[in-house]
Amino acid sequence: MLDYSAMHANASQASQFLKALANPQRLLLLCQLSQGERCVSELEQHTGIRQPTLSQQLTVLRKELLVDTRRDGKQVYYRIVRPEALQIMQLLYTQFCQSNKES
Repeated sequence: MLDYSAMHANASQASQFLKALANPQRLLLLCQLSQGERCVSELEQHTGIRQPTLSQQLTVLRKELLVDTRRDGKQVYYRIVRPEALQIMQLLYTQFCQSNKES
């Protein structure tokens, strides 16, 4: 028998996750992070998102518990921490971000 209360809770969690993905800048950041850990300067360089906006969007992703940080000297590195988020982002990367897609 289906557990509708669990399904409802899971649907709410999935909805919150999809809201975090609904912003193009956050999606772009997560696409980059799906390929591995990146420092802030790498994210800025690869995405073209300027520092103030970059920090704002990374803060949202941290609050949603999608990414975590690691400090190495002056550098702060970000990575995706939720396995289900990483799987979804890797799929999205394959579908939309790879530059050598076959036609």
